[in-house]
Parts: sequence; C-alpha cells; structure tokens
Amino acid sequence: MNERIWIMGASEGIGAALAQAWAQRGAKLILSARSEDKLADLATTLGGAEIVPCDVADRDSLGRAAETIRAGGPLDRAVTLAALYDPGKVMEIDADRAAQIVTVNLTGSFNFARSAVPLLKTGGQLALTGSVAGYIGLPQGQIYSATKAGVTNLAETMRAELAPDVDIRLISPGFVDTRLTQKNDFDMPAIIQPEEAARAIVSGLDRGGFEVHFPRRLTLSLKLMQMLPYALSLRLTRRLVR
Repeated sequence: MNERIWIMGASEGIGAALAQAWAQRGAKLILSARSEDKLADLATTLGGAEIVPCDVADRDSLGRAAETIRAGGPLDRAVTLAALYDPGKVMEIDADRAAQIVTVNLTGSFNFARSAVPLLKTGGQLALTGSVAGYIGLPQGQIYSATKAGVTNLAETMRAELAPDVDIRLISPGFVDTRLTQKNDFDMPAIIQPEEAARAIVSGLDRGGFEVHFPRRLTLSLKLMQMLPYALSLRLTRRLVR
C-alpha cells in the first residue's frame, strides 16, 4: 500500500482503530490529536508512526502541523474524526459548552480541510466525519446533531467545488462504542465496536462514491426517515422524546 495518510483525532476510539487498520496495510501514518502522550502510546503499538500533535480548533496549531507534514512530501489521504459530544436537550445544555462543540466539530472540520487539501497529491482523498445523527433532528441530539448536519453540508459543497482534483468523502457512523457514546443513558440500536467501524471506513474509502455510512441496518432506516415529508418525520421523532 505505502500510502501516506494523516489522521486527525487518532488518539482513541475510531481514529485509533483506523490507524491500526491502515498500519496493517503498510501505510505511512501521521497521527494527530491534542494528546501527545496517547499518540505516542499508539505509535508504539503500531510499531512506528509520525506524531504531529495539534488542535482542530486552533488554526495556528493546524498551520504549524501542516508545515511539518508538508516537509515529508504529499499526502495520499487525510481524514478527521476529531469531535466533542454531550447528550441532552437543547434548552438544557450549557451555552458555552455548545459553542465549544460547534467550534471543534464544525469549524474544526473546516479548519482541517483548509489545512489538509494543499498537502494532498492530485486526486488525493479528504474525508470529513459527519454522523447519522446529522441526518435528521433527533431528541437529545442537541447541538452535536446540528454540527454533524453542517459537516455533511460542508463535505457536499467541497465535493462540488474541488472534484476531481480532490476526492472529497463523507463518513457517517452510527453508534460506535467509544468514550463519547458511553455518555448516553439510552439504548443505542445497532451499536458496533471501533474496530468494525474502522473496517467499514477503510473498505468504503477504497471504493468509489461519496458517503461511507454504517451499520446499514441503522443508517438505511434513518435515510428513509429523512426522505419522509415533515408531517410524518416530525411526528415520528416526537414520539422519541422522553
């Protein structure tokens, strides 16, 4: 394989599992997140990887990271999985925390995209991570769901603007057992492990198309709900309010 791949949000969860999956295929990995210690531990587990700590919410931090990465040559792929999440109702979430979630999830995706695209070889791949939570407004999704809907829109816009010079992709996971989803106090349908999510991402990004969504037993039902007129879809989501 021998691809050069930058993974943002690689310190744990899906990002760490994705790094392991690509490392097994012989990729040359650049691992980024805010936590240098966790990145170092992961690099050791992988048998070696380039560590470039940075923060998607800090444009200067990303700029310095990009210059470091540029020195090593062009990238084949860049993917960001960095995100914040707190469950709860819109009227109950702390406003400052909500602003932080917007900054990391939505503005952070924008910042990463602007830093990564110039580093890609012609035809290289940029993948942004949305969520099935962004398909339709669901109870207790609060500002997180709104940010993921924004990431989806951003990826669609960039696909229209940059293809075919850049292969823009959207990753839309369902429930994955990570530190973030462990905050939920409700039953999560079709929940999967990070390793399964990583396999789905690797396989999906290798294929053509735009969106990689999984697990399909959940995503297809939500896509169907998304297609319904509001008179029906809002009635269904209202029933989910506890």
